[in-house]
Amino acid sequence: MTQSVPVLLSTTSVYPEPTAVGFELAAELGYDGVELMIFTDRVSQDPSAAASLAKHYGVKIGAVHAPCLLVTQRVWSSDPWTRLRRSVQAAEYLDSPVVVIHPPFSWQKEYASKFSTVLDGLKVRYPHVEIAVENMFPLKLGKRKLVPYRPHWDPTRHGYSSYTLDLSHCAASGTDALAMAERMGKGLRHVHLCDGTAPGADQHLVPGRGTQPCAELLGSLGASDWEGSITVEVSTRKSGNRTRRAEDLYESVKFARDALGGRARD
Repeated sequence: MTQSVPVLLSTTSVYPEPTAVGFELAAELGYDGVELMIFTDRVSQDPSAAASLAKHYGVKIGAVHAPCLLVTQRVWSSDPWTRLRRSVQAAEYLDSPVVVIHPPFSWQKEYASKFSTVLDGLKVRYPHVEIAVENMFPLKLGKRKLVPYRPHWDPTRHGYSSYTLDLSHCAASGTDALAMAERMGKGLRHVHLCDGTAPGADQHLVPGRGTQPCAELLGSLGASDWEGSITVEVSTRKSGNRTRRAEDLYESVKFARDALGGRARD
């Protein structure tokens, strides 16, 4: 029997509301679980608190996003090795199969030089957790492009065993998302479902409201024997209130399941 593809809700999709609201809305709107973003919210940083929320709302934590944003550079530790290791340990504790991690920043030279080796070592030590490196994007400074990641914002240029494909980041980098998925190949373990319209802007729109081939990508994965997971990671900061936020998130999960067809969980 073909395994269904879980559709998760990123807890960052309810920002500026707290992490707990992500669990609440995931349960209310019928998501298969959440992707726990380790963020500035103290609850997100405490695996035991996250486990309690998962139990209370009856939702699985299907992925953990490591604290690798600029605003989370001091969450848990200022040391990127510690943040990565603790993310994998949290995923194991929470019985979560995926950790999402960004490529190192360009100024993290030592971390970048040993990044692949450390990933390999963690995979041996924690064999049930996939560490999926996410595609990013260059920054525009006038007519110039700044690449703030090492060795590159496109992780397929270096090559890793597992990847996360983010469709808003594809829009921001001007990348063909379907071509990137093909380059990731069997290493594609996780998808951040969101949309965007143009290079230079990381918009994280509700899928279907931008120009990315969201439905085509999910349709292709749904028609195959793909065994990964999908997280709705959209920005609802401008929703204005809980009702409109919930409407956007329901529209997103419905989009995902319609696009996946028979591979989605009902």
